[in-house]
Amino acid sequence: MTHTFTPGRRSLAKGVLAGAAATLLGAVPAAPASASAARAAAPVLRLPAPTGPYPVGATTLHLVDPSRNDPWEPRIGVRELMVTVLRPAVPGRGYPRAPQLTPGAAALFTDIGPRIHPPLPAAGVDWAATLTHARVGAPPLPGRRPVLLYSPGGGDARTMGSSLAVDLASHGWTVLTVDHPGDASEVEFPDERPGRKRIRDTALYGPPDAATFRTMIDTRVADLRFVLDALGLDRVGVYGHSAGGTAAAQAFHEDRRIAAAVDLEGYLDQMDGELLPVARQGTDRPLLLVGTDGFRDARLDRSWGALLAHAGPVARRQLDDTAHWVFTDYAALVPQLQAAGLMTASGRAAMMGRADPRVTVPAVRDLIRSFFTCHLRR
Repeated sequence: MTHTFTPGRRSLAKGVLAGAAATLLGAVPAAPASASAARAAAPVLRLPAPTGPYPVGATTLHLVDPSRNDPWEPRIGVRELMVTVLRPAVPGRGYPRAPQLTPGAAALFTDIGPRIHPPLPAAGVDWAATLTHARVGAPPLPGRRPVLLYSPGGGDARTMGSSLAVDLASHGWTVLTVDHPGDASEVEFPDERPGRKRIRDTALYGPPDAATFRTMIDTRVADLRFVLDALGLDRVGVYGHSAGGTAAAQAFHEDRRIAAAVDLEGYLDQMDGELLPVARQGTDRPLLLVGTDGFRDARLDRSWGALLAHAGPVARRQLDDTAHWVFTDYAALVPQLQAAGLMTASGRAAMMGRADPRVTVPAVRDLIRSFFTCHLRR
């Protein structure tokens, strides 16, 4: 089952984080035999194993904020979020590995993925076959754990940040990956409600205009802060990719419950050139900016340079021979798609660069983990 609650049900929230076992969403009816046969011929994509000493358990939360309406679909009447909680678990057998995508979400992503990321193949991939290295229902280890929040890139769902999040959890962190429904490719809820289906697709296709980008970032910042409110969290770390990196940095600026943040190649301005407050005013808390040589441009340099010009604990790092989605699960999945003949070399280079994932995946993991180990004491 999936746990659903509102801010008024704080005791349930604490109980969930303390150790209630839950499955990841509901079961999906079996596909017809012909569809099953087609999937059997598709390559099974694999995510890299975590490197920490702890097994990882997974729980799903459905959070409802009655104080806000959904900016992309006002008929819903509230703002809903889906969150996966990943944390160190008690060793043991019998707990299945959580899928990266459920069959229903995978079916929708098969259509939406290539529209958001054109290099992805339109057919030939069984996206439901990929498993994470987190175990559904595995009981958490006793004790308090430092908490990290993850905000994915615009157009991406939280599921495409699974590998890094599970690795962090295997090293002792509690990691909350947060979906932002409406701009995420697809988000699966426990059930339907007026204004949306159970599996909600994105309202955005193609690059956003300036007004849409502003709404996206404002909504994501409010989403992250609501998670802190709903779960009673304090002194956490936040990291995010692309628009998620932008939101992470700005939420970090607005909310002192966030002690440290990592922006993985998110601009620190609006599309009209107006700098975000975090870039204009600087920060007195640790913030790491991580980019790639394949995505770097004048806008990124200008907005990041404005922040770096202030005195404060801000650092910038760059991964060479890489591109924008090297910070996501695509870093491992795209080379497998190319090896299977489902993507071109140019498509791979456009998404994650030409560097070997055996180099890039550990580099990203080590960079994020070492930053939070240094600046967010456990």
